[in-house]
Amino acid sequence: MQQVHLLVRRAAVRLSLVVPLSIASFSAFTPAINWPKTDVVGSIECSALNMTIVLCDNGGTHSLPKLTPAIMSQTQTAVTGRKKRQIPEGTWTQCPGCKARLVSKALERNLRVCPECDYHLYVSANQRIEQVLDTGTFEEWDGDLLAADPLKFTDSRAYVDRLAAERKKTGLSDAAITGTGMIRARRVAIGITDSQFIMGSMGSVVGERLTRLVERATEQNLPLIIISGSGGGARMHEGIFSLMQMAKVSAALARHDQQGGLFISVLTNPTMGGVAASFASLGDVVFAEPKALIGFAGPRTIKATIRIELPEGFQTSEFLLEHGFIDRIMPRQKLKAEIARTIDYCGK
Repeated sequence: MQQVHLLVRRAAVRLSLVVPLSIASFSAFTPAINWPKTDVVGSIECSALNMTIVLCDNGGTHSLPKLTPAIMSQTQTAVTGRKKRQIPEGTWTQCPGCKARLVSKALERNLRVCPECDYHLYVSANQRIEQVLDTGTFEEWDGDLLAADPLKFTDSRAYVDRLAAERKKTGLSDAAITGTGMIRARRVAIGITDSQFIMGSMGSVVGERLTRLVERATEQNLPLIIISGSGGGARMHEGIFSLMQMAKVSAALARHDQQGGLFISVLTNPTMGGVAASFASLGDVVFAEPKALIGFAGPRTIKATIRIELPEGFQTSEFLLEHGFIDRIMPRQKLKAEIARTIDYCGK
């Protein structure tokens, strides 16, 4: 019988276990490895991702390939008598800003804002509703409107198949949710676009839902809130039917303004294309989340077109605040209170 040394590395903690085990028995646990036929002492190094085996004797060193996670788990169980603990999927989230690994539950409690660098991570339309509106007050409008396929459009896949896949992936029927609810006991009309559904692009359903939202806000004299999170502009799959939504929503907002209605626009990361070029920029008050990408064409497209170096921070909310395009940068934790304060200030 020989000794097999098991070295388990977990961050800065190192645990050494010595278990008497013959090479013949050890090879039985891992038949996928071609063990050298020699009487040696084995050393196993484990990490979170792989395990490397090194067998040494007087005649030299035999280095074996890295084991797969499956074989590693099997071998560790055989040697220690304990199954490897698996970290449940979704326990950790990596911040796109500073790359810090964050506990997902703590991140959710912080409204998905990184506590290390203040990066505002993506939140879905349904999460926005929970964050901004008083609990249990949201009532959806026009959720039964579904996109058609007037052009029978097909690119890498048929448009109808793409819509079905997006609905299954996101749980949304289209890229915008509209309805009414309360913000600190103040009744509002609210619309939210979600970049997860075909990049939040504006098709005929998004335009129709937003237009009806604006018209109801005008009729009922409600403050209007639209939170934009759209990385795409007009949805190319619907052609001119999509492009006309920019003018349709903008015209409804003009009538809302003529009737003395209040419109608060909130820009999040990203707000681009036809959304930024139409209703998202027309608010009486325009808020933006920190470090949000806001513009029409992306920075790389602009740089390639005009062939000059763009200013540092170009198209971020901080750059746009400095140049008068938005009114305030509002951290997510303060957004609800600031909207309520603005409604009161405007006498709505």
